[in-house]
Amino acid sequence: MSAPSQGGAVRRRLDADRWHFQHGPIDCIVSAEGDAAAVEAALESAWRRFGTLLAELVAELPLLRADLSARGGASAPPLGSVARRMVDACRPHGREGRFITAMAAVAGSVADELIASFDDDRIVRASVNNGGDIALRLGPGTSFEVGLCPDPVRGRLGAPLAGRFSVAASSPVRGVATSGWRGRSFSLGIADAVTVLATNAARADAAATMVANAVDVEDARIVRIPASEVRDDSDLGERLVTRHVAPLPDRLVDEAIDRGAAEAWAQIRAGRIIAAVLLLQGRFRVVGAIAATLPSASAELLVA
Repeated sequence: MSAPSQGGAVRRRLDADRWHFQHGPIDCIVSAEGDAAAVEAALESAWRRFGTLLAELVAELPLLRADLSARGGASAPPLGSVARRMVDACRPHGREGRFITAMAAVAGSVADELIASFDDDRIVRASVNNGGDIALRLGPGTSFEVGLCPDPVRGRLGAPLAGRFSVAASSPVRGVATSGWRGRSFSLGIADAVTVLATNAARADAAATMVANAVDVEDARIVRIPASEVRDDSDLGERLVTRHVAPLPDRLVDEAIDRGAAEAWAQIRAGRIIAAVLLLQGRFRVVGAIAATLPSASAELLVA
C-alpha cells in the first residue's frame, strides 16, 4: 500500500511492521513493533521529518563536502541537526590529519535522526535501515539480527549472506554501518565489506569508511580511477577509488585485512566504535567486543 508523497518523498507499507521511505538518494526501510497507537504516531513523526531531510542537506552541501582534516575543515558550523551529526561523527578522524568529509556519515546520520521519533517506552523495538546503515531502538530483552553481505548488489538479488550477528538490548550498540568498494559509496580500499558497530549509526558510518579505506594493498590487479571520473560531483575529487579487485593471493588478502584490523583496533581504543567485521575475498576478521568468531558462513555472532 502506497501513501501520499510530500515534497517528492514517497512511502509505502511493506508489511505489518515495515515501511519504505524514499526521497532522491535517501532510501530507508523503517520498522517498528509495540503499542499500535504509539507505533503509528512515531511513524507519522518520522515520515514528517523524512520529507524535510533532503532539502536541508542540499542547502549545506558545500560545507558537508569540505575536507575536515587538520589541513581543511568546515568554515562555519552546520545549521541542520543531521548536518551537525555528520560533522560531529567525522571531525575526530579529520583531527588526526586524515582526509574525510562529513558525507562519510550521511546515511548513518539520517538513520539516527529518524530513529529518534521512536523514543517511546511503548515501542518494543524499532530500526531505520538507510541503505545498509542502521539505527536501532531496542527495548529490554529484545535483539536485532544483522546479516553480513560482501556484495550489496548480489545481496539484493538474494545471494547468500557471509554470516550474521545479533545485537542484544543489553549491548551499547545502537548503530551498524557497512562500507567497502562494492557498496553504493566510493572506497579507497579493497574490502568487500567492513561492518562496524557503534553507539549510534553516524559514528559507525564514519568509522566504517576509515576502516574500509585501510583494508588495502598495492597490486596491479586492483583497478583504481579518480572519483571525479566516476561521479563529477564526488567529495573525493581526484582521489583514486577502487573499481575492481581481481582474485588476490592469500598473503595479500591477509596483509590487507591486517591493515584494516589495525585501524579497527585504533578506532576501538579511541572509543569511537565497539566492534568490526572485515570481509575480503572469502576471508574475514572479527575485531572487538563480539562474543564469537565466524568459523563458517552460517556462524552467528552475539553482541551483548
